[in-house]
Amino acid sequence: MTAPRPFGAVLFDMDGVLVDSEHAANQVWVRLLAQHGLHLTPDVFMTYSVGATLTTLYAHLERDHGWTRPGTFDALLDAEMHETFRGVPQVPGAEDTLRALAHAHVPFAVASNSRADRLQHKLTEAGLADHTAGRAYHPQDVGGHGKPEPHLYQHAARELGVDLTRCLVVEDSVPGVTAGVAAGATVWGFLGGSHGANGEALLAAGAARLIASHADLRAALGVHVPEIA
Repeated sequence: MTAPRPFGAVLFDMDGVLVDSEHAANQVWVRLLAQHGLHLTPDVFMTYSVGATLTTLYAHLERDHGWTRPGTFDALLDAEMHETFRGVPQVPGAEDTLRALAHAHVPFAVASNSRADRLQHKLTEAGLADHTAGRAYHPQDVGGHGKPEPHLYQHAARELGVDLTRCLVVEDSVPGVTAGVAAGATVWGFLGGSHGANGEALLAAGAARLIASHADLRAALGVHVPEIA
C-alpha cells in the first residue's frame, strides 16, 4: 500500500529555487547602479534584492541611500537582464523535482515576485516552461500584491484547487517565507541556489525546516524521478 503524500500541492518560488538567476542578476544590478552613482557591494545589494519586488527594491534604495533611478534606467535594466537570462541555468535538480511531482500526481505551481515577462523568459531559458505552463503566477495576477504579502500563494493554491493548509511552499527568501506563513501554508527554506540563502533567517521568519537540495526535497516528499523509457 502506498503511503499518503504529506502535502496536497507544492508551491515554488522561482529565483533561487527553480532558476539559478540570483547571482547573475545581482552582478548586473551592481554594475548598473555603479554606473548611475550608487556603489554597493554584491553582498549588500543581495540583502535588498532577494525576494523583493522592484517597487520595494527601489523604495529601499531611496530610503537608505537617497538614490532614485533616472528615467532611462528601467529600459537599460530590461535590456541587460534579457541578455543575462539567455541560457540561465536551472537550480540543480529542479526539473527532476517537477517531473517527480508530476509522476506522483502531486499538483505544483510557481509563485514569483518577478515581472510577468521576466518570469516567463527565465522559465523558458532554464528549460522549465513546459513543466509550469499555466501555473506560474506573478504580482500582476493579484493586483500588484507581491511577497511578503500572502496574495500570490493564496492565488496559486486557489488555482490548483488545494486548501493552503495542505500546501507546501518552498522558498529561499525571508519575504517569501513570510508570505507563505501568512497564507497558512507549511514553508520549507531552500538552500540549494548558488546565491547562498541564510538558513537561520529563513527559520526565524517561520520556515518549518531547511532543505539543502532538490534531491533532499524529493526524498522528504517521497517522490522519485521517473525513468525515461
